[in-house]
Amino acid sequence: MKVVLILMVLVAAALGLSTLYFYERGATARVRADSLAGVADSATFQASALLARNTALGAALDTQMTAASRQKEAEIDRLRTTYDQLVQDMQSEIAQGQIQITRLADRLSVSMVDRILFPSGEADITPAGIRILQRVGNVLKTTEGKIIRVEGHTDNVAISERLKGTFPTNWELSTTRASNVVRFLQDSVGIDPARLQAVGLSEYHPIASNATAKGRSQNRRIEIALLPLAEGGEP
Repeated sequence: MKVVLILMVLVAAALGLSTLYFYERGATARVRADSLAGVADSATFQASALLARNTALGAALDTQMTAASRQKEAEIDRLRTTYDQLVQDMQSEIAQGQIQITRLADRLSVSMVDRILFPSGEADITPAGIRILQRVGNVLKTTEGKIIRVEGHTDNVAISERLKGTFPTNWELSTTRASNVVRFLQDSVGIDPARLQAVGLSEYHPIASNATAKGRSQNRRIEIALLPLAEGGEP
């Protein structure tokens, strides 16, 4: 009888311990589940915040791109007006092949053969060249947000012995011509010198063959280019 009673007590104790064990495990599982649920809620909140931020950034970027596109279109329209005015003012010189004006998107170039600006082998601007540069400069002066880059170009004929004391090579001749044009645009036309650049490129950027007299005549030129600030450099 005592043995049975002892067995019953042991069984009850075992059942109690088992119940307590499983209860504690269940409580731990519930705590862990609650913790995971909290982490999931936090992750969901963060994901929603990131989505909202990305949406706002996307909208801001679209606005900036639209504004930039409109600004670029306005810039191209202004350059088109400059091009049209130059073509109208230089009709005679264009017809005679002395001046060529080209426009591509936000870039414009005025190319002038050297003979309408300088005596042969010299860098001083002629009276006729001064009148032409004044007309061109008056139009370019009205442009905004553009670098005005003046490039001097020559053919590949070497400097004569008579002129080598002044211009040892075509580098010096092309650079001096470009510099004299820039000084005229600054001093006589009144263009902001911070917008002006003078570059001598000698004989190394021909637009025609130097094998013929006509080609060499085309290569001896002054090019005035209107360039975006990013390309020409911030003044």
